[in-house]
Amino acid sequence: MISAYSMQINVIGFRGWLLCLAIGGVVEAGDWPQILGPTRDGIAASDEKLAPTWPETGPQQLWQAPVGRGFAGPAVLSEQVIVFDRLGDTERVQSLSAHDGKPGWLQSYPTDFVPQYGRDDGPIAVPTIADGAVVTFGAKGVLSCFELASGNVRWRHDTTTEFDAMESFFGAGSSPLVVDGRVIVNVGGRSQKAGVVAFDLATGKVQWTSVEDGPSYSSPILASINGQTKIVALTRLKCVVLDPADGKVLLEFPYGLRGPTVTAANPLIFKDQLFLSASYGIGARLVSFNGDTVWDSDELMSSQYTTCIEHQGRFFGVDGRQDIPPASLKCFDPVTQEVLWTQEGFGYATLIKADDKLLIMKTDGELVLAALNHSRYQELARTRLFNDTVRALPALSNGHFYIRDGRTLKCVDLAGQP
Repeated sequence: MISAYSMQINVIGFRGWLLCLAIGGVVEAGDWPQILGPTRDGIAASDEKLAPTWPETGPQQLWQAPVGRGFAGPAVLSEQVIVFDRLGDTERVQSLSAHDGKPGWLQSYPTDFVPQYGRDDGPIAVPTIADGAVVTFGAKGVLSCFELASGNVRWRHDTTTEFDAMESFFGAGSSPLVVDGRVIVNVGGRSQKAGVVAFDLATGKVQWTSVEDGPSYSSPILASINGQTKIVALTRLKCVVLDPADGKVLLEFPYGLRGPTVTAANPLIFKDQLFLSASYGIGARLVSFNGDTVWDSDELMSSQYTTCIEHQGRFFGVDGRQDIPPASLKCFDPVTQEVLWTQEGFGYATLIKADDKLLIMKTDGELVLAALNHSRYQELARTRLFNDTVRALPALSNGHFYIRDGRTLKCVDLAGQP
C-alpha cells in the first residue's frame, strides 16, 4: 500500500550533503568507509585521481595480506582498512594499515553458519565505519559494533534469535547504514515487525522496528526529501521509504519475486526518481517518489548484484548474472530507455566511477579501466589481479585500490603515472 505522504526530492547539492551525512561525520577526501563508497552509489569523491592508463605490466601492487573466507569487501578510513572474514569457526574483524597492510587490532566470535546454497560460509556484508565505530553484520545475523581505534567491542546483537529473522539463501548480506547516531539494518525479522531495525550506535539499544518483510542483499541508502533525511531500502519483496527518527513508513510498493530470487543492487536516486534493478526475472524499474512506476523492464537491465553507475544522466551497468553467463556491459539512457551501446559477453563485474573513468572489477580476476563514454565502449587499460573468482566489492581510497578474493587482499596503486 502506498502512503499518501506527499514527496518531492531535493537533489541540489545532494552528493556533497550525503558525503558527510552517510557516514555520520566528516569524511576526508579519498575515504571509502562503507559499501560502494562515500555515497553508497559506487562514485568516488570528486578529487580522487586515477592514472589515464597503465604500463604493460599493470599498475604497481603495493602490498597484499592473507584473508579468510567470505565475500565482504573492505572499508577504508584514513590509515585503516577494515576486513571482515571467516577463519575456521569464527567470524573475524580486523584493522590493517592502509600504508603497508600490517595488522592492527583483531576481534573474533564463534559462528556455525552454513549457507543454503553454495559453499562459501563467510560474511558477505561490507563493514560500515562511522563516528569512531565499525559496524559489521555477519552471515548468521550477528550485528557487532567495535571501537575503530582499539577494536574493543561496544555491543553485539544476535538478530536471528532476537527478531526471528528469516534465513537467507547465502546468509545475511545487507550492509548497515549509520545516520544520526542510529545503525539501520535490513534484519528481516518476523517478530516485532522487524524487517528493518534501528539500533543506537553508542549503546546498541533498539530504537525502533519497522516493515513486515524478510531481508534482501541490497543495502539501505539516504535521500533528502523536502529538505529532510529519509531512508530508502529494498527488503525481500518491497521498496520502502522510512523516517530515520522513528521508522515510520512514508512510502512502500512491491518489488521482487517469491521463490529462489534475491535483490542485491542498491537503489539509486536519479533526479526526482528511484532506479531499482535485480535479476531472476525481476528486472529494472524507474519509480517516482509518489510510488508511480515510470517504466518497468527486464530487457533493459537485469543486474544480479552490481549497482549501476550514473554519469551525466546515463547509466553504466552489468546486465546478467555471475553464476549463469553470459553477462554484458551496457550504457543506457534511463529516461528514454535507449541502449547506447552493449559489450556482449563482457562477463560479470562490479563498477566504480572515479576521475571521470570507470573501474571495472571482473569476477574472473581482471581489472579494466574504461572511459565513461556514452557513444561507445572505450577501454583504456586491462590487467589481471587474480586467477580466482572475485565477488567482493572493492574499495578506492587516495588512488589505492583494495580488492580481495577468497584468500588474499591486495592494495594496488591506480594513481601512479604509467
